[in-house]
Amino acid sequence: MTTTTAKRGVRVAIAAAAATLLASFGIAGPSAAATPNEARDGSSSLTIHKYEGAPVAGENNGTELAVEPALPGLNDVEFTLQPVLTGGAMFDLATNDGWAAAQDLFDVVGSNPTAAELTAAGVTLGAGSTQITAGGTPTQGAEATFSDLHFGLYYVTETDAPAGTTPAAPFLVSVPLTNAADQSSWLYDVHVYPKNSVSAVEKEVEDSGSIQLGDEVVFTITADIPDLAEGTPIDGYKIVDDLDEKLDHVSATVELSNGTALPADAYTVTPDVATPGGPEVTVEFTESGRAILKANADAQVIVTITTTVNTVGEIENSALLYPNAPSFDIEPGEPGGPGEPEEPVVTKWGGITLNKTNAADGSPVEGARFHVYAGSTDVFAEATPVTVDGVAAEDGGSVWTSAEGGMVVIEGLRYSTWANNAEVAPGEAGYLYYWLVEIESPEGFELLPEPISFEVNSQSTAQTVTVENIPSNSGFELPLTGGAGTTAIYAAGALILAGGLVLAARSRRAKA
Repeated sequence: MTTTTAKRGVRVAIAAAAATLLASFGIAGPSAAATPNEARDGSSSLTIHKYEGAPVAGENNGTELAVEPALPGLNDVEFTLQPVLTGGAMFDLATNDGWAAAQDLFDVVGSNPTAAELTAAGVTLGAGSTQITAGGTPTQGAEATFSDLHFGLYYVTETDAPAGTTPAAPFLVSVPLTNAADQSSWLYDVHVYPKNSVSAVEKEVEDSGSIQLGDEVVFTITADIPDLAEGTPIDGYKIVDDLDEKLDHVSATVELSNGTALPADAYTVTPDVATPGGPEVTVEFTESGRAILKANADAQVIVTITTTVNTVGEIENSALLYPNAPSFDIEPGEPGGPGEPEEPVVTKWGGITLNKTNAADGSPVEGARFHVYAGSTDVFAEATPVTVDGVAAEDGGSVWTSAEGGMVVIEGLRYSTWANNAEVAPGEAGYLYYWLVEIESPEGFELLPEPISFEVNSQSTAQTVTVENIPSNSGFELPLTGGAGTTAIYAAGALILAGGLVLAARSRRAKA
């Protein structure tokens, strides 16, 4: 059979062929209806409806759909519309031959061709026009409308989208279409519902069990998986956490929220060993791993990064989700780039400045030695001594000594008032109680008999605690055998004894 004969056969069966064509494009095709109204050639329209998340239910046949339940709209998505040209002219969809040519094109390129595939098929794309979706609300879809369209076949591509969004696949649409509500008429104002997948990412921090520098702080990243149309692969997927320099990377684990196993070759972790000084931790899925993600689009990826804190400060941490390959080359915050949490999480570390003074005159006291105790309750007996990395330990805890000027800087402690990225108050979970315990007093001073409680709520230089030492015996002088008082007594006794001896000698001479 020659090509001409084949096309003639297609034209005879034009209704079935056209229906097959546009059903493959996701839109119902026309039946053998009356010739389109020439008055609408140049005044037809295409309206694109955009929603977040789940696809719109219903038959996508070019008519406007009632979306139930309501879905949030996705604003700021840019679409480009280009006419598809054959021989330099638009497909003449007012003729059977025009529809047959469209069917022939579909046989070659399929449902969602690339621009290169269209070129290879012998067609060209005309000058494009753009529209941006707007008017979307948390319960109402956003829209972008192309007006004043001539009859023909059009190529629609999503050329820009908000960060964290995986674009809809390009598609072909014809104007007009057979009106699905009335198979004997044409639909000149066409409505389509291409799907975007919005991949959100969330971040949590667990530090309520951490007390001193060197303790572990765990960050958990939970990221959506793009829910793409059937046959559309996930072409790239990675999660990046650029750790603060105050954090040392210990390890990272990766899992899916639904428990689906991830083999070792499903992803890579960089760095894959403990690394100090705030490295950039990247989890990137391989091709085989992305296939697993595609099959589990209703699950989430959970990345758990374990760190230790090496320096005091209020340490912010965020994460970036790159849900597709194009997003890899776009800066965070730019359209089409990676998504990130609404707010970074924070872990807070500080201490106190201790001034050791003489209670008698306020002068500084050097040489007092302290332990710090911490506990989750206000009962000191339940507290344990603190050991901070880099501070020498003795008898179960680090030791701080008052230096010249009586000052002691005690740092490397988690804030009492901040745990798991939230303010906490005494008695609430995560609040830390601290105590100073003097383990050795300077010479001439009494040892503190009780621990002194304090709260850490800022970095060390911003909070000062004054601790007074009482001089020995509260400053009163104790008597001492051999001191100045007893010497005088001994001297007086010696004089009395000498006088008695003189008198006794005189008496003996008188008697003689």
